[in-house]
Amino acid sequence: MSDSVPRRDTRGIVDPAELLSRVRFRRHAPAAELRPYLEHYWLIDWELPEPYASHVVPHPSVNVVFQRYGPLGAPASAAHASAEVSGIGLGLATHKLTETGRVCGIQFRPGGFRPFAPGWPVSTWTGRRVPLPEVFPDTGGGGAAATSGGGSAAMSGGGAAVTSGGGAAGTSADLMSAVLSPGTDHARVAALDAFLLAHGPAPDPAADRAMELVDLVRGDRSVRRVSQLAAASGLSARSLQRLFAAEVGVGPKWVILRYRIHEALERAEAAGAAGAPDWAALAAELGYSDQAHLVRDFTATIGVPPTAYARGLSLP
Repeated sequence: MSDSVPRRDTRGIVDPAELLSRVRFRRHAPAAELRPYLEHYWLIDWELPEPYASHVVPHPSVNVVFQRYGPLGAPASAAHASAEVSGIGLGLATHKLTETGRVCGIQFRPGGFRPFAPGWPVSTWTGRRVPLPEVFPDTGGGGAAATSGGGSAAMSGGGAAVTSGGGAAGTSADLMSAVLSPGTDHARVAALDAFLLAHGPAPDPAADRAMELVDLVRGDRSVRRVSQLAAASGLSARSLQRLFAAEVGVGPKWVILRYRIHEALERAEAAGAAGAPDWAALAAELGYSDQAHLVRDFTATIGVPPTAYARGLSLP
């Protein structure tokens, strides 16, 4: 594993300071050959005296999540554990952490998951969380280490999802133990590398193209409409829609809007120290026709208006 450093922003996490005060959250880079397809690995450990609920505005990314609830020093077979593929979440995700637990997650780049599961368009998993063996059949194996318990949480430091019950019953006990039992981050990262390298990636020029276009949307604020992205890509709007559905899992308009909300959320988060931002100017910067449209989208996604969020009011 090289010294490449994952991005360190907290975009998508609602009230990140509160989250980071309660859990140990780390990001790690994958093996060099996996980096074109992944954002990072993300690891969380917690020991909480009382339940805590976190809220996340998901990224347009698929995650693979290994999780366990129970004493961290106990073997995986003694804990409630599960593994799942978490498709792109379409709305605000809320998940509750209780007592003691651990999560080891893989956040793929938007468009980066398809080379590992080429048999289905990525839209197959959008809005869903499915047991790992449903996507990677050779990871099945049953055993106590694969039973589900509590509620399962998937939080990617910018993307999260929640299920209750279900989980990934049937995932190999050896795989669960290899990922969740080691006491060091290095060993857990090595296990995640080994899992992914055993499943690809398969060459996929369409996925490469989709990743390039999502990077353009994320990095260039002047790309505010699907028509602009279509012109930049040389594709028709219909071809662009098909590409994003197959390789990313959501349409290009959804991706553009989601990154707008992430930017607005980050600006609102910073407002406490720097004073309230100029919401009308920010709306124009993000490509909204007026401030009212930004407020509408922010409120629909987060649950409170941006001014209320900036004042630190609690989510409903």
